[in-house]
Amino acid sequence: MVKEFKYRGKTLEELKSMGLSELASLFPARARRSLLRGLTDEQKKLVKKVEAGKKNLKTHCRDMVVIPQLVGATIKIHNGKDWIPVEITTERLGHYLGEFAQTRRLVRHSGPGVGATRSSRSQSVK
Repeated sequence: MVKEFKYRGKTLEELKSMGLSELASLFPARARRSLLRGLTDEQKKLVKKVEAGKKNLKTHCRDMVVIPQLVGATIKIHNGKDWIPVEITTERLGHYLGEFAQTRRLVRHSGPGVGATRSSRSQSVK
């Protein structure tokens, strides 16, 4: 038996039929404030493209809150260097798109590079 998805007691179909202000009342404070201020022009374009069923969407809108209309789409989010493909699932409702495309990498230190400093000459290069 497959468990039906619910977000704060509402099914995905109920969430899609809600208005933006009703939906905002279910989200956490920061996302609620963002939605109550309204979507920007760029965010509105993104939602229209997703609803039209376009494929291979790319966006710089890292501050877009994941709303039910975006669920099921794959959106490529820019992290400053690359486009990171992100599958929008129901568990991501209320989060920001930027949370799923990290802009910073983990630092991985290794041995000193060739010609790094004068003191690194005496160290072994193994």
